[in-house]
Amino acid sequence: EENIIVGNVCCYGATGGKFFVNGVAAERFCVRNSGASCVVEGLGDHGCEYMTGGRVVVLGRVGINFAAGMSGGRAYVYDADGSVMSKVSNELDPAKEYGPVYPELEAELKSLVEEHAAATGSSLA
Repeated sequence: EENIIVGNVCCYGATGGKFFVNGVAAERFCVRNSGASCVVEGLGDHGCEYMTGGRVVVLGRVGINFAAGMSGGRAYVYDADGSVMSKVSNELDPAKEYGPVYPELEAELKSLVEEHAAATGSSLA
């Protein structure tokens, strides 16, 4: 949950599948993800950069420049300490939305977190 256990650029350009990490990912996690669903318990700088599809759930902190150039897909971040907006890329993009999970998306998020818990035994999930 606190240790980096997957390296830089893990899931770079992923086009499908599911990836569950019971720990923290280093920098540039899921850059150019176009179809994979991934759950991680924290990540370094530049996470989800240029993501065009897929889903990412972050159950911990994110590094700086999160979601820069992200044009598709969906990223969910559990913002326990209220710091995520200070880490999100500050580019002006009216297509990006930040805020609570819409009720119609709750089932998707819950399913990914439950799969993560079952696959990893995560205490955060």
